[in-house]
Amino acid sequence: MRLTGTLRRRLLPRVLAGSALLAPAAWAQHAADLSVATSQPVRQSQDDAWWTGPMLANSAATLPRGHFLIEPYLYDATSAHADGWGSLTYMLYGLTDRLTVGLVPVLGYNRVDGGPDSSHVGFGDVSVQAQYRLTRSREGSSLPTISIQLQQTLPSGKHDRLGNRPSDGLGSGATTTTLQINTQTYFWLANGRILRMRLNVGQSVSGKARVEDVSVYGTTEGFRGTARPGNAFLANAAWEYSLSRRWVLAFDVTYRRHRDTRLVGFAVPGDAAALSHSSGSGEAFGFAPAVEYSWSPSMGVLLGARVVTGHNTTTTITPAIAFNYVH
Repeated sequence: MRLTGTLRRRLLPRVLAGSALLAPAAWAQHAADLSVATSQPVRQSQDDAWWTGPMLANSAATLPRGHFLIEPYLYDATSAHADGWGSLTYMLYGLTDRLTVGLVPVLGYNRVDGGPDSSHVGFGDVSVQAQYRLTRSREGSSLPTISIQLQQTLPSGKHDRLGNRPSDGLGSGATTTTLQINTQTYFWLANGRILRMRLNVGQSVSGKARVEDVSVYGTTEGFRGTARPGNAFLANAAWEYSLSRRWVLAFDVTYRRHRDTRLVGFAVPGDAAALSHSSGSGEAFGFAPAVEYSWSPSMGVLLGARVVTGHNTTTTITPAIAFNYVH
């Protein structure tokens, strides 16, 4: 409908007056919306954070069915008079969405002061493990991801009959069973960035190892007997702060309490005098700062160092690098 000149002249002042009344309210609302937008940081999405995992704490998450993870570590466990160069590799496979199984082989080489070094790179004790996920953490929920992990360490590394090279000892000779509860959850900090936290607790129980001659337990030539490593309790907390999509700062704190290792046997075969020795129990405290960098959601690298000290425990500093690949 077309307005006449007279009607236009009557309506125009009213429209302008209404606009004048509405404009301040509209601008005030716009200013308020802008203030809220600028005062509250954007909440980082989980897809925007890429992780490799901290240096020590195992993940509570399981792999999707048919997917796998490979993560080799290279490290040097340095103490006052020795270096233990080695590698361990996590090789995990998602059997189902809730169940992940895997293998963790270990290689090592020892350098010692005042004695011969290892004659060659050798295998340490290999571990097989299975992890079953009970719950899954979801955004907006306080329930963390919780998993049960069962690990069996097999005595594949050399531990006795070491001759004049005790540094060739890379195993314990005993089977060790570890049951562990792993948890993982996410927090959003005031700046909108994600802080991921893991808290794991576990208990290890070891069997007896047959020991002959020179061994990792300090026995000498001619010894015949058994050794039983002490049971151990472990707690490990870790935090990862997402600086950006690719960069993450990580920090682990660990506590380990172990019972005494008992050694029983004879100095010479057939000798009636039995020998018995106990190493004593001990405690170890450790921490491990690290930096993570990811090229993609499925590939990244970690660089860090673990420091361990405590009662009846050798103080070590262990720099390490790890590569993480998930498919």
